[in-house]
Amino acid sequence: MMKRESVWDYPRPPALEPVDIELRIVAGVVVVAATTGGYRVLETSHPPVYYFPPGDIDRSLLRDASGSSYCEWKGVAQYHDLILPHGEVLEQVAWSYPEPTRGFADIAGHLAFYIREPLECYVGEERATPQPGGFYGGWVTSNLEGPFKGGPGSRGW
Repeated sequence: MMKRESVWDYPRPPALEPVDIELRIVAGVVVVAATTGGYRVLETSHPPVYYFPPGDIDRSLLRDASGSSYCEWKGVAQYHDLILPHGEVLEQVAWSYPEPTRGFADIAGHLAFYIREPLECYVGEERATPQPGGFYGGWVTSNLEGPFKGGPGSRGW
């Protein structure tokens, strides 16, 4: 069982920490990614964002996507599409920082994923739900206490 955590106790600027619990992403019977060597980014008011090492992801399902974004803490993000075996494409469902800032160097090339149907994303044995709002990539689990940034009225937090 994961310990209770309030997202309001997470730091700003955010912190990066290794995760030794299994993280898993599946689409039906297809394992997209599974690791016990991931990382999570913890930022005030946000559920954790989990990053998977590139060797623990089925890279044959990914292609680079157009566009990028900038995070004041981590640097320039590159986006990735996921192409499922039956042909469904989840556009910009994953992102990475090829050259992150010094404080986030450990996640260079690691990928984070939005929780989007038909993906099922797990932290240990618990299926996570997406952070509200669709913009942020946090994974919500039952041990977290909010409220979480991303819902209506939270843009200015």
